[in-house]
Amino acid sequence: MQFADDGIARLILRTDRAGDGPAAGDGPGAGDGVILAEYIYAPTEPQVESPRPYALLRTLDGAAVTAYRPADHVWHKGLSLALPVVGHENFWGGPTYVHGEGYLQQANNGAQVHRTFRHTAAACVARVDETLDWVTEDGRTVLAEERTLTARRLDAGTGAWALTWRSALRNVTSEPLGFGSPTSKGRDNAGYAGIFWRGPAAWTGGEILGPGGPAGDSARGTSAPWLAFVAPDRSAGVLMLDATASPSPAGHPWFARSEEYAGLNPAPFFSRETVLPPGDTLVLAAAVVVGTAVVADLASTAGAALVTELRTAGADPTGLGEIPQIRSAAHRVSESGDELRIRAGRTAGIHAPGTDLDKDPA
Repeated sequence: MQFADDGIARLILRTDRAGDGPAAGDGPGAGDGVILAEYIYAPTEPQVESPRPYALLRTLDGAAVTAYRPADHVWHKGLSLALPVVGHENFWGGPTYVHGEGYLQQANNGAQVHRTFRHTAAACVARVDETLDWVTEDGRTVLAEERTLTARRLDAGTGAWALTWRSALRNVTSEPLGFGSPTSKGRDNAGYAGIFWRGPAAWTGGEILGPGGPAGDSARGTSAPWLAFVAPDRSAGVLMLDATASPSPAGHPWFARSEEYAGLNPAPFFSRETVLPPGDTLVLAAAVVVGTAVVADLASTAGAALVTELRTAGADPTGLGEIPQIRSAAHRVSESGDELRIRAGRTAGIHAPGTDLDKDPA
């Protein structure tokens, strides 16, 4: 079982012919099965949209649970890692928030550029390791990334499958880089930044659930280890779990929306910036479970196991070799105002809670 390249800058993941798990897109029976995910790794969208690899996801029955370039925010693309503040650069797409002036279109829309892949698989877990460069609009590389995606079918009877996403971002510049959000820059309750899921238009107005039950749009800005989103017709649901290291069991704040559109995003830079020194590495991680209307019931079982897997430094749950850039070194953290600085440590998670082009990019 593995992700398979279809030759047009896209990886395809399918259920196998027996329907019991993800399977390769090549070899015997490659044309059979339901497509669960398309991972577009060399996008061709305009620079203003901050081009980046993204995943389009479906249920085991083939129903779409992600949106691509919706009219309200064309830079929203399925499931992707998007950061609106990396120093002075915008890797989210669209205009940049400037305190006191609002959203301004600037020449700072960077792109995530695919470099290499390694496809492997074992024990019913499909995996791909990818290297990418984060390149500014004027051509400078500011981050080198090692990304690992895995996919697996969950236990029979759950009607669900899971995708995990882990990104290790290394500062390759000679200067510290600040990671933030519009809220860290002064805008109220707009802390979007990180691994972001955008649901289909038909999911607008669906139910957002958290550990305490129904949460709705009030979940935005609050901390939680996970949130789930259920389609209005209850045909399907998505569970998203925050696996980025946090000092609190509650996890990081979330950027979440239902009334305007369906969106979930564990947002570690919601209200505070994290500063990454030259040569150091920042790890962001999340698990996404695609399932039925009761997918939230999996948070404390399969979901918790996925989070543990992602957070286990140096672990190799698939038996395929060490996951890149997750070894933690000793580090010290100090806070000054609304800024968090990682002073030492070669690899670190986050340790603080922290479409017209003139519209809100979130």
